[in-house]
Amino acid sequence: MIREVQLGKNGITENFLGMIKVHFDTCRIVKVTVLKSAREDKESLKKYSDEILKFLGSNYTSRIIGFKIILTKWRKPREKTEGEFP
Repeated sequence: MIREVQLGKNGITENFLGMIKVHFDTCRIVKVTVLKSAREDKESLKKYSDEILKFLGSNYTSRIIGFKIILTKWRKPREKTEGEFP
């Protein structure tokens, strides 16, 4: 099962991070759509992705496709690699 959440003008808040953590209790993949009000350019997506991964820990990886950040949960810790997908 895949969950989808939206990142808006408030950016990454404690509530947003908590919501992502709760979604990972029941599923392995979470898609974060970054809305126009939250992004300035493509570099801001990388910044958001790094901040989310820092909060989640080493059992998670991310991949950026367009204006979506796809977060994946793994059983064992993984090294962060760009473009990795299950």
